[in-house]
Amino acid sequence: MQAVWVVVSVVLGYLIGSIPFGWVVVKVSTGRDIREVESGRTGGTNALRAAGVWAGIATALLDILKGACAVWVARWLTAGNAWAESLAPLAAILGHNYSLYLIERGADGRIKLRGGAGAAPCAGGAMALWAPSVLILVPLGALILYFVGYASVATMSVGLVVATIFALRYFAGLSEWQNILYGLLAFGAMLWALRPNIKRLIDGNERLVGLRARRRKKQAEAHHSSSDTTSS
Repeated sequence: MQAVWVVVSVVLGYLIGSIPFGWVVVKVSTGRDIREVESGRTGGTNALRAAGVWAGIATALLDILKGACAVWVARWLTAGNAWAESLAPLAAILGHNYSLYLIERGADGRIKLRGGAGAAPCAGGAMALWAPSVLILVPLGALILYFVGYASVATMSVGLVVATIFALRYFAGLSEWQNILYGLLAFGAMLWALRPNIKRLIDGNERLVGLRARRRKKQAEAHHSSSDTTSS
């Protein structure tokens, strides 16, 4: 019977993760479809691009809550089964990345599921498994996003840090080994979702945000201004 509730927890985790908060927030605040903006993803970074800072923050917080809720529901249904608590937030990440509520047909006629990249629900799942983890993940992700300038790098770092946190806790006798598996599989899910971004990173044309984006914009403006002065 316990196995049944584990499966139920995973299914509910996917359904919770599928709620496209970024799409909802941007639609309500601007009327735009976030899937038609920049990367087309529904996460906090693209919500920021589509509707501003507060929309990005609201989306990120709600997406974090999705991962946390998946763990809390699994804990309630299974009385703390380690497999349920680790697989349910993983399912929430998959739901976030491939939302059941954002089904569309591509140009090739195939059915597609759209969504985000998974960092926020991954952080939320880790937070519900061990609350202080959010005090590490959120500042670290924000620093990487602002100073490194690549949302994809910040996203991928979350999965690795989660796996590292729970590995350290496991060897200290404070956590279950399934929590490490959660971090590793979450990292794998993010890598898969970010395949186009990884290619752009390798090619050197990935989108910049944060401090480096501002510097590049200023350099472009300065160059443009210098060109105008020279031509006149």
